[in-house]
Formats: sequence, structure tokens, C-alpha cells
Amino acid sequence: MKEINELIIPDELKYTQQHEWAENGDTVKVGVTDYAQDQLGDIVFVELPEVGDSFEKGDECATLESVKAVSEMYSPVSGEVVEINEDLEDEPGYINEDPYSKGWIFKIKLSDKTELESLMNKDDYLNMLKGA
Repeated sequence: MKEINELIIPDELKYTQQHEWAENGDTVKVGVTDYAQDQLGDIVFVELPEVGDSFEKGDECATLESVKAVSEMYSPVSGEVVEINEDLEDEPGYINEDPYSKGWIFKIKLSDKTELESLMNKDDYLNMLKGA
């Protein structure tokens, strides 16, 4: 397992307490953080949402299965899924290799852009991980 100072936590993303991330914008990429993938271990299967699915912030939206456990993913924002990362069906390990680029999970068109403001920035997320 990585030490907190070894984790990759991009400045430009927003974060949830459940270790999901979202980009800023009207349509945003969503995935799980480096911390989440590190805790899960090798991800062997991803149950993706369907294009056209709608979620409210906090709704269960995907499932990640690793060699250690099955973990639910929760939508960091409300909206409609407009694209899924189909590469994960054949290569779920992309989440472990590169959770912010190749390992994104889906794109969602926001129904309420102000929800992004309630998510944590990098410093807040790091403080949460450190237990501050």
C-alpha cells in the first residue's frame, strides 16, 4: 500500500469522501482515486452503468471487483450518463495503472453544476486522508 505522500491527487479534480473524483465542467469524467484503487488491490472486473442511466448525487452507479473485495462506487454528482469507458470491460486493470486517465469510468452530463462546489478540492481530500 502506498503512503499518503506517494498518492497521485491531481489539483484540477474534485473529490468525494467515498474516494470518487469528478472533473469540472458541464459533462464530467468520473472515476475512483489513486487511494481507492490502492486500497482495493488488483481490479479484475468493473460493472459499468449504461449510457442513458440517470443518477442523483450519492447513488450507487458502478461496482468494482478486486482480488480482495467487491466495492460499490457512488456518483459524485447528479446527471445522465453520456459515455462509459468500454475499455474497462476488457482491461479493468486500467483503474490500477492510471485511475485518472485510462481508468476513468464514465462521463455524466450534470443536472446541477453547483453540486461540484460541494466536493472537496485536493487539499481538503488530502486532509481527510490524513485524518485532519
